[in-house]
Amino acid sequence: MTAYIIRRLLIAIPLLLAITFMAFMVVHLAPGNYFDSLRMNPQISEETIRKYESRYHLDKHPIIQYGYWLRNLVCLDLGYSFALMSPVTDVIKKRLFNTFILSLSAMLFTWLIAIPLGIFCAVHQNRISDRFFSALSFIGLSIPNFFFALLLLYLASLTGLLPLGGMRGAGYEGLSTPGKFLDLFRHLIIPTIVIGTSALAGLQRIMRGNMLEALRAQYITTARAKGLTEHRVIYIHALRNAINPMITIFGYSLSGLLSGAALTEIITGWPGLGSVMLQAVRSQDLFLVMGSMLMGGVLLIGGNLVADILLTWSDPRIQYK
Repeated sequence: MTAYIIRRLLIAIPLLLAITFMAFMVVHLAPGNYFDSLRMNPQISEETIRKYESRYHLDKHPIIQYGYWLRNLVCLDLGYSFALMSPVTDVIKKRLFNTFILSLSAMLFTWLIAIPLGIFCAVHQNRISDRFFSALSFIGLSIPNFFFALLLLYLASLTGLLPLGGMRGAGYEGLSTPGKFLDLFRHLIIPTIVIGTSALAGLQRIMRGNMLEALRAQYITTARAKGLTEHRVIYIHALRNAINPMITIFGYSLSGLLSGAALTEIITGWPGLGSVMLQAVRSQDLFLVMGSMLMGGVLLIGGNLVADILLTWSDPRIQYK
């Protein structure tokens, strides 16, 4: 396994180079750039724009620009965000913790409910409870996130039970430590439910299908014929085989841990990375877009590696050479 992990990490280097190179070229394929919007501002001179382009080598061929970007990346310099007038590293640092909290909360909400619910529906196949949760999952998959967020915010405004947006309340700094935690938790509820609902519905149906397939296998019939308890048959024998595809999906979900959900963050006023990255793409803020792509690529590769390791732990039959 150690040799496999080292080999995967070495393969990740050219893979990240390919991802970032393609992203860099795609950004340049779009018509115009960030400085075109600056040229429309009469208060900014052409000389100032040329100085910016020369300083960050944006007056050169895109391939040469990419070479300079790689050189700076080796020195842990992700470049400068022209739209936010700040280094990309500082922009990411300011929003990283906020997005991580929201994404982790949504992931826990999704997986801690979807797996047990999928098992429950499979065990109680075609009963009223299974049909009820199946109907809810169809609704969860169908409802758009932005509409669901607006609906929850509207209900919160009517009841006054939850805050209507943001990450902290007005008197946050004056609260005690438990009070700050409770205030943060209350602000997390709406965006967590919005982000996690559609994923929960999809994962619940996948887990239900996996469990049904496992419960119909011959080894389950043999286990029951040997007199094993139903609890052991379900949670020891069937679950260990049904959970493997979910582990792979879990690895892919890790790639979105720091990317956030831009639309949900904007509607709920959550100060995360998702809204910043959306703004970067819309304004063609080259270095901020590249920083987000690099972060997403690292998390995708790392998530797949974690999934492979978890699969070998879950199923001893899986071996990597």
